[in-house]
Amino acid sequence: MKININIPTPITQIKSDLIASKKLSVFVKREDLIHPIISGNKWRKLKYNFEYMKQKKINKVLSFGGAYSNHLHALSWYANFNKIKSIGIVRGEKSTKLNSTLMFCKKNNMDLYYLDRDIYRTNKYSNDLIIDIKKKYKNIHILPEGGCNFLGVKGCKEILDELDEKYNFICASFGTGCTSAGIIKSLRQNEYFLAFSSLKGGEKMKKNISDMSNNSKKWRIISDYHFGGFAKKNKKLDDFIKDFYFNHKIKLDPVYTGKLFFGIFDLISRDYFKPKSKILIIHTGGLQGIQK
Repeated sequence: MKININIPTPITQIKSDLIASKKLSVFVKREDLIHPIISGNKWRKLKYNFEYMKQKKINKVLSFGGAYSNHLHALSWYANFNKIKSIGIVRGEKSTKLNSTLMFCKKNNMDLYYLDRDIYRTNKYSNDLIIDIKKKYKNIHILPEGGCNFLGVKGCKEILDELDEKYNFICASFGTGCTSAGIIKSLRQNEYFLAFSSLKGGEKMKKNISDMSNNSKKWRIISDYHFGGFAKKNKKLDDFIKDFYFNHKIKLDPVYTGKLFFGIFDLISRDYFKPKSKILIIHTGGLQGIQK
């Protein structure tokens, strides 16, 4: 049975009095419509990793994420669909009650292990737990956090490869930087990329993104709209997300895309973009984050 993937994804123009007053054109590439569960950059990053596993006849996959990880959520479903055993390494202590994300992972046959936050931050890929898991499961594909490897970058590069129109600015949110690297690798002449950080200290990711994309030009990190840190939010962000859906009928999540769109509209109000600029926003899905 084949999965129904909606690619290439549609592009929607969004209009408002603010956009019109600044003489801009704003469009959204609806990666959130790829699939109800493995939408957006989640599908892009898993695509070639699963092709690799199929070629190498690997039937187990292990990856990493927080307790509300969009990546683990999508991975558990897609692995189960492909009859591949999935293992999730979750940052932090095990809770007495699973949240909706981890319940979904368990429902999709993902084995969950928990790793101390300090070890996760400094040594998530080669600690005693990982060594024991490799011995137990064997024949396993280790997928970095967020699906961030060269195969993930390859998949994300295809986001812009689907475009016919050219834009002055491409904008997307980032966590691990994998999607940003793929987008940067596919920028065309006179296109500039703005990477909006969803976490504190986003500027520290500049070298990682540059290394993955082999490009230190034609892009910059915007780190002013993290709202206190990863998965942090406040009433101002919540209200923006609700108003945006009311006005444009496009759902946003509070972890990535809500902060991205908030930041773009704030920059528009501050005259960051020159009049007549064409702006393309990449909606990277992750709408299960709304349940947070």
